[in-house]
Amino acid sequence: MSEVVDADELLRRIQRGRERAAEEERACRERAQSLTATDPEGAREAAGRAQAYEAVRCVLDEITRPGGPPPAT
Repeated sequence: MSEVVDADELLRRIQRGRERAAEEERACRERAQSLTATDPEGAREAAGRAQAYEAVRCVLDEITRPGGPPPAT
């Protein structure tokens, strides 16, 4: 990333990243639930991915709303 961006553009990029992480977290949780009965290993992997996306989302939330209450997903 060699281009110079202003604060507004940086905030927009962070917000897009947060939205994407929330979408992926939701998709992974749904996948984990659907695989629980048929593929326990796949369900564990999907749950682990959901936790990773949740962590990313939480960090980006803290950047955009420092000290604020956690937003609903």
